[in-house]
Amino acid sequence: MSQESVLIRNGTIMDGTGSAPFLADLLVENGRIAEIFRDASLSPRSPDLMPLDAAGLVVAPGFIDIHSHSDFTLVADPRAVSSISQGATLEVIGNCGHGCAPVTDPAQFSGNIYGYRPDVEIHWHSVGEYLDRVAQLKPSVNVAALVPNGNLRLAVAGLVDRPSTRAELDRMQALLAEGMQEGAFGYSTGLEYGPERACPEEEIAALARVAAKYGGFYATHTRNQGDGAEAAIETIAEAVRTGGAADIPLQISHISIVSRLAHDGHWAVQKALEQVDVARGRGQDVTFDMHTRLFGTTNLSEALPPQALEGSTREIAARLSDPATRRELKKYNSIITALARDDWSRIVIFDSKLDPEISRQSIADISAARGTEPFDTIYDILLAHVENIHELMIIAFAYNENDIRPAFKHSLCMVGSDATALATDGLLAGTSFHGAFTWAGWYYSHFVRDTRTFTPQEAIRRMTSLPASRLGLTDRGTIKQGAYADLAIFDPETFAERGTTFEPNQTAQGMRHVMVNGVLAVRDGQLTGQRSGQVLKHN
Repeated sequence: MSQESVLIRNGTIMDGTGSAPFLADLLVENGRIAEIFRDASLSPRSPDLMPLDAAGLVVAPGFIDIHSHSDFTLVADPRAVSSISQGATLEVIGNCGHGCAPVTDPAQFSGNIYGYRPDVEIHWHSVGEYLDRVAQLKPSVNVAALVPNGNLRLAVAGLVDRPSTRAELDRMQALLAEGMQEGAFGYSTGLEYGPERACPEEEIAALARVAAKYGGFYATHTRNQGDGAEAAIETIAEAVRTGGAADIPLQISHISIVSRLAHDGHWAVQKALEQVDVARGRGQDVTFDMHTRLFGTTNLSEALPPQALEGSTREIAARLSDPATRRELKKYNSIITALARDDWSRIVIFDSKLDPEISRQSIADISAARGTEPFDTIYDILLAHVENIHELMIIAFAYNENDIRPAFKHSLCMVGSDATALATDGLLAGTSFHGAFTWAGWYYSHFVRDTRTFTPQEAIRRMTSLPASRLGLTDRGTIKQGAYADLAIFDPETFAERGTTFEPNQTAQGMRHVMVNGVLAVRDGQLTGQRSGQVLKHN
């Protein structure tokens, strides 16, 4: 890592607070912003300073991805090309109850780790050991971790579909306390996923209290079970109750997913926002985030209950081949069925290396071609992919932009990728996760230039100081003297995503320079090869 003294000249500073932009030079020394010169005549002129011309460019704090799933891909390829190339300098991992630690037998956790691949060995068990491994690999981005509830459940009880026993809960609390002591920023749940569906509200509150004890926050992918107006209201109500019972700051993950619970998705989102406002009105600390896809995505294997994924590959294949077992599996109301809502044209297989003919085809179309029922189609596909059953991703066209727009417009709304950091070459070449390459570019171009929903400085606030405040970081997320020099320097007229729904792995355009802890990771639109990210530890 090479920290040089850099003078960024003639840039339009948007400092992350939402304040009006201003012209200034920035002096970066020892990884931090040493001085801000609004009067350029006062800025230093020294041959020891590396000049960086930012004329006509916005100089903003590096973007903070408040909702990332890069836990494993940062180990597989710490370059984080998809992130750094669009100005993201900090990723918050461990979301939705998914993550890399704690772990016991890695094979048992494969379905709970986005991006997992057996050719990348897991050398760790605890949160601390995992964070140390990431630090050793020198990632391009800074990393902050949450302790995922799914991992706690799997580590203590395995793939069970029931509430934890008292002894199990005690052990989960101890593991969570250990993770918090080792630097985690909080605790997350994914209450719509198999390992956590049976977790009662009281169990989650008991665990959230542990995170609260260490000053952490609670991030939740809400339960989202049932259908209709009552279910849409209850999913947010439960999150608010849990946060209140644990006396812990609450982060509701991708809040707009409530829109698929009710017939009127716009109404459901409005009710969710009202509940947030009411809770805040009585003094509760509640915020939320949104991903930038107009569709959902997850593993096709989430169609199966936890017990169907127990045991060896041969045992899983035997279950999927058995007609009687299939009849029982069809009773399971998974996240996949919730996304489909009886319309299987909504659920599309993204890409299958094993069977390219089903790639980009809906379950409805595949079923029609094969003459099978949708559930049997899914089980047949999973059976064919049983050697790597968690590899296949689906796209769920379950959202309407007009329905979810109010969530984006709310002043508390942060934005994140809800994806894994990727690269178009190296070990992760050919791997996709929608949002990875596009989230920040799409957000800025869509809401600032295309729809003029936000001023540039407001859009930047939501990607910088707002998520920094949720993390409790006072020295990142804003441009001020003494802050870490995490900077995104871009052309405000061209910064945008280039990835599409079916060709997502294309780096953003218009991002000119990116600095992480005072080191240029991107210069003149090209990766420098320097990786200077840090693993941030809470407290």
